[in-house]
Amino acid sequence: MRATSLGHAGILIETAGRTITCDPWFIPAFHGSWFVFPRNDRLPPRVLDAVERTDYLYVSHQHADHLDEAWLAGHVHRGATVLLPDFPTRELEQRLSHLGFRTFIRTRDGEEVDLGGGLRVAIHVETSVTDGPGGDSALVVSSPTGRLVNQNDCRTGDVAALRRHGPVDLHWLQFSGAIWYPMVYEEDPAELRRLAAAKVESQFARAMRYVESIDARAVVPSAGPPCFLDPDLFRFNVVTGEEPSIFPDQTAFHSRLAAANRTGLLNVPGTTIEVRNGAIAIEHPDGDAAARRPFDHKLAYLREYQTDWMPWLDGMKADWPAGRTDLVASLKAWWEPLLALAPTLRRAIGDACLIRTDGAEILVDFPTGTVSAHDGRDTGFRFTIPRPLLEMVVADHAVDWSNSLFLSCRFSAWRRGEYNEHLYNFFKSLSVERMRRAEAEAVRRTAPAAPPSDTVRIGGFVVQRQCPHRQADLGEFGILDGEHIVCTLHGWRFRTSDGSCVNADDRRLEIRPAD
Repeated sequence: MRATSLGHAGILIETAGRTITCDPWFIPAFHGSWFVFPRNDRLPPRVLDAVERTDYLYVSHQHADHLDEAWLAGHVHRGATVLLPDFPTRELEQRLSHLGFRTFIRTRDGEEVDLGGGLRVAIHVETSVTDGPGGDSALVVSSPTGRLVNQNDCRTGDVAALRRHGPVDLHWLQFSGAIWYPMVYEEDPAELRRLAAAKVESQFARAMRYVESIDARAVVPSAGPPCFLDPDLFRFNVVTGEEPSIFPDQTAFHSRLAAANRTGLLNVPGTTIEVRNGAIAIEHPDGDAAARRPFDHKLAYLREYQTDWMPWLDGMKADWPAGRTDLVASLKAWWEPLLALAPTLRRAIGDACLIRTDGAEILVDFPTGTVSAHDGRDTGFRFTIPRPLLEMVVADHAVDWSNSLFLSCRFSAWRRGEYNEHLYNFFKSLSVERMRRAEAEAVRRTAPAAPPSDTVRIGGFVVQRQCPHRQADLGEFGILDGEHIVCTLHGWRFRTSDGSCVNADDRRLEIRPAD
């Protein structure tokens, strides 16, 4: 089995005489905000040719740093067989069909599919609406010569399922951030640094839980971080380590792996990792020194990368719309019918949201389910968005603003209270199909909690086994951190004194001191 990094979450897997291409991403994503780091625009020709002629294509989920529709349209041959995750909607299949792919294997969650020649695959899905369109997924590839888990950024709560297929040789997983929080929030710099450091620690703790549970022979940090080459966003790169950013690179996570006596493999686009005769061999495309340069001389590397891509960035921005859509009328016509479908979701949000842009202030009043021009009232949430980006997502009727707008980090945000996941679920669900699912999720989450059916001991406390946030097994993901029980799957914290949640007011953990 040979696995070659394509950059970010991209992998070319060659085994049992077949090839599987996973999440090939090449064109900068999220309105030119995210670039692959290290750069993958200089892949060895052999690798690029194998990707374009791949036997199987696997796209883990629909975010633009995994589903690069523009690149797929011009490169991967349409005879490739698509391995489809068992998502609750058919959006991914529809989007790939639109690109011309015709052959699909519709897998069932966690069940192995025999592809012949001793090659078997299983796709495990995570389908909460908070994971975005349809959900997220992880791929397990088993062959006579090795087993690879491609977890990318799938935050599965059932880690035992990924190991159920047998001992793992290579575990590829995300360790870095893939969100806009806290960088875009209107906070003072010291508080932003504190929040970013806490988020990084949460990311690393979660990743290490997966590492420990899957117990692979070698870990390959992947699926991030991106880098930011637009001068307006360059501050989000972690260069000195002092930046208020959640995007540390591989070297920081390799230190964590080494401290835990785990084998971590540094990889850059074109790095091949081969499992053969019980041994694991790694080879970088231009040698070890070249592979280290993006990390050892990061600022110089980023500036060179930026210089090469500035003409592309300038051209992209020149194409942004300069028109003046009636944003209030457009959003009113689009959103009010969706708001009418989601009374529980609206109650769970419980406040109004102001969307502010050049020449318009739009009030989304969730309690009343209306959209109007802002009348000056106080609101619990606020987004300030550049006019061209807002006009683009409105013109496109983009159904997932996390993917089409927020992940760009090209906006600022403010909130009066704690994080409200229901608000972001709304912005991920801007179609009838999605809003019905978001409403069903809100009904489930706001229903009276059933008595915990099982408990687990964490430090000196006995707590309910399922996290109130996403039902993660706290036996796997729970840790004691000072005066809090922390679920490392998503970083939610609960006070040991009374089980109340630091992240949201409507979550409580059943907890008592151990006898």
